[in-house]
Amino acid sequence: MAGNLVPSNGSFGLSRDERSTNRALSRLRANTNVQIARLECAAEVEAVRVCAVGYVGKRALQEVTVLSQLEAQLATMCPMAVSRLQAIGDMTALAMADVVMDAVRRMR
Repeated sequence: MAGNLVPSNGSFGLSRDERSTNRALSRLRANTNVQIARLECAAEVEAVRVCAVGYVGKRALQEVTVLSQLEAQLATMCPMAVSRLQAIGDMTALAMADVVMDAVRRMR
C-alpha cells in the first residue's frame, strides 16, 4: 500500500537543484513585483505634478484675462490713465508669471 502513494505538487520528490531553482524564481518574481510597484508609484507622483502645474497655469491665465479686461475697461473710462494702467497691468501679469515659475520649481 505504501508503494501506491504519489507525491503532491509540493517540494516532495524534487531534487535539491530544483528546489533551489524554485526559490530563486520566487525571489525573482517578488523582486519584479516590487520594482513594478515602485515604477507605478513614481509615475503617479509625476502625473499629480503635471496636474498641479497645469492647475496653477490655468488659474494664472484666467486671472490675467480678467486683469486685461479690467485694464481695457478702465482705459476707455479714462484715456489719460492708459499708460499707467498698462504699467500696472504688466507688472501684475509678470508677478503672476513669477508665481507660476515658483510653483513649477517647487513641484519638481
